[in-house]
Amino acid sequence: MWHPIKYAGMLAERMRQNGTTAWLVNTGWSGGSYGVGSRMKLAYTRKIVDAIHNGSLASATYKTTPIFCLQVPDKVDGVPQEILEPQNMWANKDAYNATLKKLGGLFNSNFSKFTESMAGVDSTLSEQILSAGPQLV
Repeated sequence: MWHPIKYAGMLAERMRQNGTTAWLVNTGWSGGSYGVGSRMKLAYTRKIVDAIHNGSLASATYKTTPIFCLQVPDKVDGVPQEILEPQNMWANKDAYNATLKKLGGLFNSNFSKFTESMAGVDSTLSEQILSAGPQLV
């Protein structure tokens, strides 16, 4: 069994070789923490997947989200704008920002478990993966 960074590098290399793209689609919770928000509507998820398949997302314009630096399309046909901007789905913006920072911290804490055992793995790849993590300022 290899270090997780080795597997990440193998995946990245195969994606590069084959011109493959990957898409992260929120099919989970939106609009607030559990008990406040609700599940993402399946109809919206389907519209996003349709946009991936028909190529319209490949040519879309994007905004970068804070903390996680995700690229979110400005528009997807059939999907309300507020769905694409998660902070607009939360009635309490302070709670959204606090939750975003907390989640970023949890991700970074989890990443630290792997950085402690990265001796002997590709240091360039390790730095790329770690720099792609949450940016807490």
